Amino acid sequence: MRIVMWTALAVAGLHLGATAAAAQSPAEKGQQLFTAQRCTMCHAVAGKGNAKGPLDGVAAKYKADELKQWLVAPADMAAKHNATRKPAMRDFSKLPAADLDALVAYLQTLK
Repeated sequence: MRIVMWTALAVAGLHLGATAAAAQSPAEKGQQLFTAQRCTMCHAVAGKGNAKGPLDGVAAKYKADELKQWLVAPADMAAKHNATRKPAMRDFSKLPAADLDALVAYLQTLK
């Protein structure tokens, strides 16, 4: 009985350790969302994507809360910064809050 119990605990511990190792950082999840949301149709990172909308250095230009505003209220941010790029940026306000936070975390890596 004790051997079975210790074996079960050991297996559970290995499973938890493997799960923790496989967990993504918010920035990694954000990078995946960036790809899944097809952001490269309008934006480029490290030379990949649409060169008309480079995001390299965006984290040096905007704080996290401003980056989030670009995602959830792009028309307001475009007006505030006199951005006239066409087509206008898509509104991502309907994404879950965790996804928005992950996208912002990814964008913050683009220094």
